[in-house]
Amino acid sequence: MSLNHTPSANRLHIAIFGRRNSGKSSLINALTGQDTALVSDIPGTTTDPVNKAMELHGIGPCVLIDTPGFDDEGTLGEMRIERTLKAIERTDMALLLCEEKDLQVEKAWMQQMKSKNIPVILILNKTDIRENTPSIVALIESELQQKPITISAKEKQGMEDIRMAILEKMPQDFEQPFITGNLVEENDLVLLVMPQDIQAPKGRLILPQVQTMRELLDKKCLIMSCTTDKLAQTLQALARPPKLIITDSQVFKTVYEQKPKESMLTSFSVLMAGYKGDIQRFIEGASAIDRLTENSRVLIAEACAHAPMTEDIGRVKIPRLLRKKIGERLQIDMVSGSDFPKDLSGYDLIIHCGACMFNRKHVLSRLDNASTQHVPMTNYGIILAHLTGILDKIVY
Repeated sequence: MSLNHTPSANRLHIAIFGRRNSGKSSLINALTGQDTALVSDIPGTTTDPVNKAMELHGIGPCVLIDTPGFDDEGTLGEMRIERTLKAIERTDMALLLCEEKDLQVEKAWMQQMKSKNIPVILILNKTDIRENTPSIVALIESELQQKPITISAKEKQGMEDIRMAILEKMPQDFEQPFITGNLVEENDLVLLVMPQDIQAPKGRLILPQVQTMRELLDKKCLIMSCTTDKLAQTLQALARPPKLIITDSQVFKTVYEQKPKESMLTSFSVLMAGYKGDIQRFIEGASAIDRLTENSRVLIAEACAHAPMTEDIGRVKIPRLLRKKIGERLQIDMVSGSDFPKDLSGYDLIIHCGACMFNRKHVLSRLDNASTQHVPMTNYGIILAHLTGILDKIVY
């Protein structure tokens, strides 16, 4: 990945919802100007959410999500609807295609999205073949209290109206915060301690490291990087102590013991906790670890679904530290990717990865879900700082 490539997780996620054969895939193709999604007259052609990363003029980097129809039927249909529901968790803005029949279905989906503070744009498609478009528009506006945009995805008509509506309804809080917040500014010296372990194969850096480096370059900071085993030599070679040291959370204790007193310390995962979620709620969640017993149950969630590796931080290192502190009988469950239980009531603590592969909306949705069920949730970096006893000594 090049340094100027915008990761999908940092793009505005625009999802298209509607009934089967309502023209969702045709709309995706019209907006992208290419055959991104499979189009067919057969209802139910789209069986899984399809993502397309692109740039929209005036809007910037975004991801368009084509979802299965929410009126699907049968056992497989129910599974597809479930995946459509999961797509809501990562949706920043929704395009909802409407039909004139039984608008209560559209109304229910619209209310669900609005309950999650997702702006909704109503669309009436296929106006090139409709004979009574004005009366349908009036009906939709009456039932859903919002006037739909009229388009023909097939003829590529109305695309500019959609673009303008997206700009108008752009979430005010979508602008991503800085990963490093206000911790550093121009000409500050920043030291990055980046262990090259199995998580970062030879020749590669993990995404949080790449994103942080790019941001620091944009801020015109002075950057120095090293591996953990070369930390002492690197500090000796510097003309002045770094203002900030950013490390891998797994070596928090090692770096803390060697850092200059005047240097602030944090980790990539801790910074991602604030960048992708709610840092204060993650910190509050970490305190739950002191209330755990051997009869407790913990859920560890990873955003990416990779094959288990030796000394994996989520599958091996954190569970080992937890059982060392709490007891060997502590029950720990693991989920990855889009798998995340609806019912969290059986858990005493949720520990989430840095979520570099998720957009902020997705992480906040999980946080809200946990909060609603009164289950504390924290982050890899925060929990490692807590277990190491230095949570009150790091910055974020």
